[in-house]
Amino acid sequence: MGVNHTAAKGFTLIELVVGMIVLGIALVMLTSLLFPQADRAAETLHRVRSAELAHSILNEIWGKRYDQNSNPNGGVPACGAAARPDLGLPAGDACTDEADFGPGALARNAYRDVDDYHGLNQNSLILNSSLKYADEYSNYQLLVKVSYPFANKHSKLVAIDVTTPSGEVITYNALRSNY
Repeated sequence: MGVNHTAAKGFTLIELVVGMIVLGIALVMLTSLLFPQADRAAETLHRVRSAELAHSILNEIWGKRYDQNSNPNGGVPACGAAARPDLGLPAGDACTDEADFGPGALARNAYRDVDDYHGLNQNSLILNSSLKYADEYSNYQLLVKVSYPFANKHSKLVAIDVTTPSGEVITYNALRSNY
């Protein structure tokens, strides 16, 4: 009768070495391609929250009048407007000087025009709240700057700098016209 040979079961040394090399390559690919995606996802979340913060402040600013010397109900004449005798319109009051931008002695809920927001930061109170921006947006930095971008005073540039927890500074700009 024939001889019964049973095949040996297991791995050879060469198969083990090749398997470890393949596993090593796979781990290197995972650590270099897949794991950094988590960091990028966090950056995206920081950018979205940054935009949310800036957008909420811009919405609030847009609801205010252009200048404290402008008619609160709009209409003519706007501050800085030249007289139009041909239309029977007087000259508007002078617009606020850029050196006087900021809230002055106004409480946070009493801001009345665009330039009152100059200097608003993460330590400022949120509108109609006892919380500060730093309480709701921890680890975010905020700075609102208002300026006249041109020699005439017919528009104001609102620049909102938001620094994310990862240190990225994102600037949101809006131009408000005097009308």
